[in-house]
Amino acid sequence: MKKSPVIEVKHLYKTYFMEGGNSQLVLKDINFQINEGEFVAIMGPSGSGKSTLMNILGCLDKPTKGHYVLDNYDIETKDDIELAKIRGQKIGFVFQNFNLMMKRSIADNVSLPLIYQKIGEKERYKRALQMLKKVGLLGYQKRPPSQISGGMQQRVAIARALVNNPSIIFADEPTGNLDSKTSDEIMELFTELNKQGITIVLVTHEDDVANYATRMIKISDGCKVYDGLRKDYSKEKEIRC
Repeated sequence: MKKSPVIEVKHLYKTYFMEGGNSQLVLKDINFQINEGEFVAIMGPSGSGKSTLMNILGCLDKPTKGHYVLDNYDIETKDDIELAKIRGQKIGFVFQNFNLMMKRSIADNVSLPLIYQKIGEKERYKRALQMLKKVGLLGYQKRPPSQISGGMQQRVAIARALVNNPSIIFADEPTGNLDSKTSDEIMELFTELNKQGITIVLVTHEDDVANYATRMIKISDGCKVYDGLRKDYSKEKEIRC
């Protein structure tokens, strides 16, 4: 059975307009689809536009021109309130810096997205425990994040990303602050979540991290220069920008 796309990007451009009438074209005519259940790495050097692309895919920004459809939602037609609702229902985010509240409990951190959905406290706590069990941290729920390691903090962030049962997880350099052994553990967790049917899109500049993905989209100077199986990638297969 053919899987349907959860992401469709057509002729996408992003330009930043600055004071004095200057502008910078950051993304140029980007086109691709990502199907349900895929594990995709978006790669590129610093300044290539990959983080800008991730912000657009995560509904944190809009393209200047072109079309983006997320899980049948035409993002171009949505206002900020509607975009916030889509993020809350469809998307889980994992960031390089974890973005945890250090003075609150781990359970409070995990359940935070559910507050915006107006879910009651008891149900929030119940779901937080379920997600902590999923990432191997059940029993730590009453501690603050400051009392656990960086790798465990990223597991908390992943549990938070999962708590609203998203269609897709976006991970922006999720291992950037971790040592190699802990990075492997986090990527193995993403791999297991992907096997359970969750679509995962991660931004990384690290080959070792990208190797966990099955598909790679490479961005260079704002253009898509490669889109295919990670194992088939070579510099010679890149197209010109």
